[in-house]
Amino acid sequence: MSDTAPKRKRGGGRSGNATRRGGAVIEQMPWRLPINVDRPTEPLDEEGVWAIHDGAMRILEEVGIEFLNHEALDILKHAGCTVNGENVRMGRDFVMEWIAKAPSQWTMTPRNPDRELIIGGKYMLFGNVSSPPNYWDMSLGKKVPGTREMCKNLLKLSQYFNCIHFVGGYPVEPVDVHASVRHLDVLYDKLTITDKVAHAYSLGKERVEDVMEMVRIAGGLTHEEFEEKPRMYTNINSTSPLKHDIPMLDGWMRLARRNQGLIVTPFTLAGAMAPVTMAGAVAQSLAEALCAVVLAQIIRPGAACAIGTFTSNVDMKSGAPAFGTPEYMRATQMTGQLARFYNLPMRSSGVCAANVPDGQAMWETSNSLWAAVQSGTNLVYHSAGWLEGGLIASPEKFIMDCEVLQQIQRYMEPATFATTPDDIALDAIKAVGNDGHFFGIQHTQDRYTTAFYQPFLSDWKNYEGWEAAGGMWTPERAHNIYKRIIEEFEEPPMDDAIRQELQEFVERRKAEGGAPTDF
Repeated sequence: MSDTAPKRKRGGGRSGNATRRGGAVIEQMPWRLPINVDRPTEPLDEEGVWAIHDGAMRILEEVGIEFLNHEALDILKHAGCTVNGENVRMGRDFVMEWIAKAPSQWTMTPRNPDRELIIGGKYMLFGNVSSPPNYWDMSLGKKVPGTREMCKNLLKLSQYFNCIHFVGGYPVEPVDVHASVRHLDVLYDKLTITDKVAHAYSLGKERVEDVMEMVRIAGGLTHEEFEEKPRMYTNINSTSPLKHDIPMLDGWMRLARRNQGLIVTPFTLAGAMAPVTMAGAVAQSLAEALCAVVLAQIIRPGAACAIGTFTSNVDMKSGAPAFGTPEYMRATQMTGQLARFYNLPMRSSGVCAANVPDGQAMWETSNSLWAAVQSGTNLVYHSAGWLEGGLIASPEKFIMDCEVLQQIQRYMEPATFATTPDDIALDAIKAVGNDGHFFGIQHTQDRYTTAFYQPFLSDWKNYEGWEAAGGMWTPERAHNIYKRIIEEFEEPPMDDAIRQELQEFVERRKAEGGAPTDF
């Protein structure tokens, strides 16, 4: 499509859905952008915030960050940083001047403008599991490498659930598709199966450029319209301790130039790639993140950036990553305080170390998700479907997590803490008095259908009722819901000409060899 071609309208306005005889597979909450109404949990006092800030600045000033990308080195040197080989040092005044140019709030608009997201402020948005190489579901009963079909099914869940706001990387790595063309097939699936904000892996020039072009085509946009505002995003990870690698920086800079969303998330495991103390790990994480934000602002002042936290601890007996721990929660809360100090949006994650969708999986993930609430997180990665520290994606875990996400969203609704005279209900209390009940009175009858959260997965029957109904445990119920959603799923509408253009682009790029697999 030429830059001057008229913008083609996407067909219809119906999102992907799944229905069955008698109605929807489940009754879920409507699409909305949740607003976190709670005051953030702030474990640090003012002195503590300044201490961690000072630690991050001293890392940047005295130790420096290794930038392995020569183009980035040239940009930073020209801007005034001290560059010695691949080591870059920058003063705190310089850092604060540049990050002040980043917006505190920004939007991302996918091909369906009804799915536009607001990043920052009190908005709290949830994304699907991303990047596990393996898959587990109850019909298999074991861990297996991911396939394109498994990936597509998880994309269908990502589209179906209204509590999932954006679609991250591959929800499971489809290892049956060659790495040189994997991004083309998965992005085609992502852009046709879903109409939500999509992600690009920053793994070299070809992948990033292909994904930006496919998102542009899917939106029916000219190049100018694509660059008017963020339509998609990338997330890069530093190579802790204190490095940024070549391909991720390459993608970071390409998206910055084209005004797309940028999230930098250091993967700092305390005791392994960062100090064993949480304050030290957070300070290191901030230094690794802020220098990437500086680079983006030098390239394009006002570039839409967010900083992420993936600071947790390792099991000091085995060296394995641990998630959803008390230390993980505190590190997330502390990073939230510093993100507000820097006036930048923040990303965290809904993660666990459990291997199957069991009790451990849910308490660790719930700890992670509530830490996101407490910290004032704006984007929560891996909110649904993550197992084994990110090595397994599971549809049952996805369904179970969405029950938790809906409860968090319900918890945030003003109806749960309204205090109008009607909510205080003094007349109803007087009418019932000391020896009646509230079941049958009009005040209850007028509100009983919407008064409380209604679960789609939790079973509230007593033991005898649960046993009589088959005695299914939660993962079994989740498995059955997953199967019904997949069987009845309908893709969101897409203009036929746009779909054809996407197909032709994929076929052409495959014929050209796709992307290199060595960097």
